[in-house]
Amino acid sequence: MGPAQHSRTNRMSKVTVIGLGIMGLPMAINLVKAGHTVTGFNRSSDKMDKLVSEGGSAATSIADAVKDADVVITMVPDSPDVEGVVSGDDGVFANAKKGALWIDASSIRPDVAVELSRQARDAGLKPLDAPVSGGEQGAIDAVLSIMVGGEKEDFDAAQDVLAAVGKTIVHVGPSGSGQTVKAANQLIVAVNIGVLSEAIVFLEAYGVDTDAALKVLGGGLAGSKVLDQKGQKMLDRNFDPGFRLALHHKDLGIVTSAAREAGVATPLGAVVAQLVASLVNTGDGGLDHSGLFKLINQLSGK
Repeated sequence: MGPAQHSRTNRMSKVTVIGLGIMGLPMAINLVKAGHTVTGFNRSSDKMDKLVSEGGSAATSIADAVKDADVVITMVPDSPDVEGVVSGDDGVFANAKKGALWIDASSIRPDVAVELSRQARDAGLKPLDAPVSGGEQGAIDAVLSIMVGGEKEDFDAAQDVLAAVGKTIVHVGPSGSGQTVKAANQLIVAVNIGVLSEAIVFLEAYGVDTDAALKVLGGGLAGSKVLDQKGQKMLDRNFDPGFRLALHHKDLGIVTSAAREAGVATPLGAVVAQLVASLVNTGDGGLDHSGLFKLINQLSGK
């Protein structure tokens, strides 16, 4: 490791993670494993206790969490949640030190990401919108795909931290671009889950050996990571959440709204968005997004 890179790693060694949920906690733990000094803040203390047991530390407030951080990562559910943790006298922008990197790994509206990035720069911070894909297992295994919007210089400075939690890390453009690519990701995943559900219902109706069928389908053009990761959950009717339907519902709202603003037609996305909305509105928002299978199955009277 050359001198320049060594100094960059030292500068980025104090990392704060705000939001220790299904994704944020394993990301924080992987940052500890990579050698960073990690402080966590979460509304519920049990998640902070888990981080402490893994070698991190817990903060008593957002202001306390970010005051000495070189890098602040936020990983919370939605646009209002991000606004809530970064704004105000107790928020990230008012309390993080000048020159710190702010990496928002949440999935939020692209227009909100652009505005918050502007506010972060006004506060002397270096913002990156860096939503992730790969689900809970990807976070645990530190193999997330990370799509990053922001200044290239700031993206380069964040490499040591991002590499501790992800595998495919790509700068996709200026602020807001990461969120736009994440919206496209969520569109593809949702439609893929929907059509995989239809295929399994179809196979089961004919009494096919579904384990064998998914094995051969997975090896051909129909294969996908969605099939690999979600097919067995559908066969087992096990919808314990790795990524909740309620969050995918939120993301599909971002997709349909942004597509309308851009004058883009997303007919398949619109249909799957309505199916997911139906599940959430009838009380199944806590299921894994593979739980879309439940509704597809019901529509066939199964």
